[in-house]
Amino acid sequence: MSIRVVVADDQELVRSGFSMILEAQQDIEVVAEAGDGFQAVAAVREHAPDVLLLDIRMPRMDGLEAARVVCAESGCKVVMLTTFDLDEYVYEALYAGASGFLLKDVRRDDLVHAVRVVAAGDSLLAPTVTRRLVADIVRRRLAETAVEVPPQRLDVLTAREEETLRLLARGLSNAEIAKTLFVSEHTVKTHVSNMLSKLGLRDRVQAVICAYETGLVAPGSS
Repeated sequence: MSIRVVVADDQELVRSGFSMILEAQQDIEVVAEAGDGFQAVAAVREHAPDVLLLDIRMPRMDGLEAARVVCAESGCKVVMLTTFDLDEYVYEALYAGASGFLLKDVRRDDLVHAVRVVAAGDSLLAPTVTRRLVADIVRRRLAETAVEVPPQRLDVLTAREEETLRLLARGLSNAEIAKTLFVSEHTVKTHVSNMLSKLGLRDRVQAVICAYETGLVAPGSS
């Protein structure tokens, strides 16, 4: 079964270029293109794609608002497109439910790999990159707002689920978590799934954000 993709970017050359690269893959089908956020949301509603490549900065409705709508309404995986590796809206996009982000100058092979990874249910950002990015942005966000998520939010987790979350936020992969806890990778996946469900989180990226915001992991810790 093909991975169904919608490509949304207000720059036609970028949009068509990404579409051509993806369409060349036997297991990927671009079902629609969109030039702004409104069109992106409409395309997702009409075609029910597996993945939405979504530019952050677009006219009418920007990518951030479109991501909120799409993530709230569907199980479509959202990957944000940006020209900056630390775009000011990246944190908000991830918090809204995006599974990661790509720079627009991404290599052909990396673009294809990203779509496949996200469609499979994994977060796009490598664990260590996720940890570094989220830690930096959460540190600045908390300094600006002085608002923290109550640590009591984690009370719904078992001790093993909380430890899994801590290790995940430190940047460990499932295999590394399994080795640390002396359990199987299948057991780790079960812990992660239960943890996401109990905390009402969409994916591992939001879990990392939660771990930092609740103080389970401190920015700068390893």
